[in-house]
Amino acid sequence: MLVIVSDLHLKDGTSGSSITPDAFRVFAERLRSMAYRASWRADGCYRPIDSFHLLLMGDVLDLIRTERWLVKADGSEETLRPWDDANSEAYAAKVAEITNAILEHNHHGLSLLRKISAGELIRLPPARNDGQPDPHGERIPVKVHIHYMTGNHDWFFHLPGEQYNAIRARVAEAMGLSNPPNPFPHELEEDPWLAELLARHHVYARHGDIFDALNYHVSLGRDHATVGDAMTIELLTRFPLEVRRRMGEDIPPDFSEGLKELSNVRPALVTPMWVNNLIRNHGGSRSQSEDIKAIWNECADRFVQTDFVRSQDQPFRLDAVDALEGALLFSKGFSFDALETLAGWVHKKLSNSTKISFANHALQETAFKRKQADYIVYGHTHFHEIVPLDSYVRKGTVINQIYFNTGTWHPYYEVTLQEPENMKFVGLHVMAYATFFHEGERGGRRAEAWFGSLA
Repeated sequence: MLVIVSDLHLKDGTSGSSITPDAFRVFAERLRSMAYRASWRADGCYRPIDSFHLLLMGDVLDLIRTERWLVKADGSEETLRPWDDANSEAYAAKVAEITNAILEHNHHGLSLLRKISAGELIRLPPARNDGQPDPHGERIPVKVHIHYMTGNHDWFFHLPGEQYNAIRARVAEAMGLSNPPNPFPHELEEDPWLAELLARHHVYARHGDIFDALNYHVSLGRDHATVGDAMTIELLTRFPLEVRRRMGEDIPPDFSEGLKELSNVRPALVTPMWVNNLIRNHGGSRSQSEDIKAIWNECADRFVQTDFVRSQDQPFRLDAVDALEGALLFSKGFSFDALETLAGWVHKKLSNSTKISFANHALQETAFKRKQADYIVYGHTHFHEIVPLDSYVRKGTVINQIYFNTGTWHPYYEVTLQEPENMKFVGLHVMAYATFFHEGERGGRRAEAWFGSLA
């Protein structure tokens, strides 16, 4: 049995919330149930599995969404950024600092992962001679082999070097990973053993960031920062920080904490509605709204003028940087009230087309075209999907090829369908996973997926 999850985005608590430890408890219960069902074989007999595999497919620890790239531990201004020299001691020390803070902030949830990997939480009844479970027999521990692949918010774990090996060893210990301390793979081809494991389940998987121009640079590869990193740090993280710095006690703590959730608002185009909603819910005035908008404009200017962002803008070519700059320039010309009205209108008109799908990219995967994989699995988009790709006959059996997106484990705030212009939001903690079986597990079934939410 192979279980795949992605996009947990566990953060250090300085910039937005992570999913609660309850999600890990629910997940452990689901894994226990799946292990039991997988132990029922295609011949109708119960034979308990003694282990299975869990793949964490990128953006698990979020080293980008943190104020630690902007502020040092002593409160002074931090000048180091993800796009600086990754070979420097200071850079590795910053990655270690953020990693340790994330592990500490999420230690309750991660301790459950570690116990799962050690066989402490998942135990199954033994089998009787007649192929049925023995409810009175001593429970059998099921070990879970946990594997970590990287995405665009944890790409630092893909960097080579002894200093990063030490960081990865700390992560592996804290999470109960099977990974050795050398660079965690970004592509399956970098880890032949993992690739072979997925192939046995007829699965090909990748995080999916390579299809996102803001979060992956094709010519530079995965060991480099992107415009998406800069936007997250210099705009979405700096903006709440600057509001807090400049307005201080003029804004209530709930307002300040609400601003930290900007990156968790979906769809992103309703961000002005979220900000205005915070202002109104917490007694903000029109003057405060104007002051906050001025801070947003300054942060937007600072972001687009960053040397790194300028270096990513390709001359004589309309690219993702140009599109982003155009959107921010447009936003500067309007108040939050005006942007809110516009965002509400656009959301109402396009509410069915605001989710991003990478399903078409699955059709171009070599493993799909050569029929080496029946299941193509991505993450990254945070949009849980199951899309039929193709159907063919192999040795007289109809085989279905399917695309799965593993969605996210993440706090979400979505604008309501009823009267979105009234700026109502509902918060959910969502989680999803996909599971794949082989060798007759799960009564001969081959795959299943689950999506749920903690209200």
